[in-house]
Amino acid sequence: MKLDELIEYLKYKDLINFKNIDITGISYNSNTTKKGDIFVCMVGEHTDGHKYAKMAIDKGAVALLVEHKVDGVTVPQVQVDSTKYKIADIADRFYSSPSKGINLIGVTGTNGKTTVTHLIQKIMEGNHQKCALIGTLGYKLSSTSEYRNAKHTTPQAPELQATLRMIKDIEKIDNVVMEVSSHALDQNRVGGCRFNGAVFTNLTQDHLDYHITMENYFKAKALLFQRLQEGSFAVINIDDEYGERFLSVVPEGVKKLTYGVKKQADVMAEDIDFSSNGAEFTMVTNDKEYRVSLHMNGMFSVYNVLAAVTTAIAMGISVETSLKALQNVHGVAGRFEVVNKKPLVIVDYAHTPDGLENVLKTAREITPKNGKLICVFGCGGDRDATKRPKMGAIAQKLADKIIITSDNPRSEDPQQIITDIIAGLKSVDPETVTVEPDRHEAIAMLKTVANNNDVVMVAGKGHEDYQILKDKTIHFDDREEVRKVFAGSVI
Repeated sequence: MKLDELIEYLKYKDLINFKNIDITGISYNSNTTKKGDIFVCMVGEHTDGHKYAKMAIDKGAVALLVEHKVDGVTVPQVQVDSTKYKIADIADRFYSSPSKGINLIGVTGTNGKTTVTHLIQKIMEGNHQKCALIGTLGYKLSSTSEYRNAKHTTPQAPELQATLRMIKDIEKIDNVVMEVSSHALDQNRVGGCRFNGAVFTNLTQDHLDYHITMENYFKAKALLFQRLQEGSFAVINIDDEYGERFLSVVPEGVKKLTYGVKKQADVMAEDIDFSSNGAEFTMVTNDKEYRVSLHMNGMFSVYNVLAAVTTAIAMGISVETSLKALQNVHGVAGRFEVVNKKPLVIVDYAHTPDGLENVLKTAREITPKNGKLICVFGCGGDRDATKRPKMGAIAQKLADKIIITSDNPRSEDPQQIITDIIAGLKSVDPETVTVEPDRHEAIAMLKTVANNNDVVMVAGKGHEDYQILKDKTIHFDDREEVRKVFAGSVI
């Protein structure tokens, strides 16, 4: 693509050394820049891409997208107000706006995004429609295909647009359901994407290290709904305390559907029962009732199913088709995943106060009267520290015994993170509270601590197969660790 085509609709401030050259790619990391790329000088929290512009040119970059002139270079420079935002515009243009030809559904919220996207994918396939998925675990072209790796919940704009173009043109798939993170919305990674539908799961404390306030967090999430165009749809969890606010930002001409358990909604769940086998409830729509049996457990699973089925209704898929598609679904990797039966050991991604509370309440529902509930958890480093004592208080309140350990400490001292967690405890009774900073050792302790009738929740990392330490990232998978500890037990 010629440079003038790439920037045809771009609101730029200045053109420096302009030559109408061929652009064959977009890069924002000088280490991976290729010949023919336009290099985007991204300005972030920790680095400034302008410093690496000359390195990118040495690698083959033939043009720069800049916020200020880079001296001493002869390649064309396109100056804009914010490279962080404009990279999405040029990515959308370079890949010829792939989302225009796709039924693109965005799912956002603090918890539940991964499961809801997987459930929607299952429903669409049950309706004989191909559907690709983009999210935390990577991207996959069908519910039975393997994940392909992703660096972020929502990829950076060039990777995202390239993926959408591949899905549309090469794989011939016209439906995509995508997790949309607050970071992606705030950083405009999904700029240029035309969403046919948006789904809101819930909004609870998370990412305040980045957003600072819950109001900023809400405003970032709300962008997904504010940008919906006439003829699209919005699906809202009306039970959430932010539900009404999300409804209020949806533009005129956009179809609105709600779901919930407590408040009146378009799709509701009533008469909910939980057992070790899963959840059962009655789904109530505007015109009919359906009895639902799930292999998934917990109130959060009920909400996730409501979100997916309501989304299907918005797309014209019958409730009968949706429920048939979901009847044999056992959940998503690392989301309330049972990895051992005696004791019952569950691994979950819960890493927020609300997420931990939800999974522990569900685990309590299935804990035998003669058993105890044990929780192994930690908190991530370089993230919102205010949630640490809250998670400590929740774990102590809901579990009979807690083992506090490391999550992904990153650059922080693991002991300091644990100290922050302990600050939320009412007491540190060695009979009920154990501290073991080494996560491997903390899980190994379960061999002697947990009895066959106990339920163990290993929370925080879920599907992750790595642990981020101060100076390196190592292979670490909670599920593998649990299986090693209980090798030979009944599963």
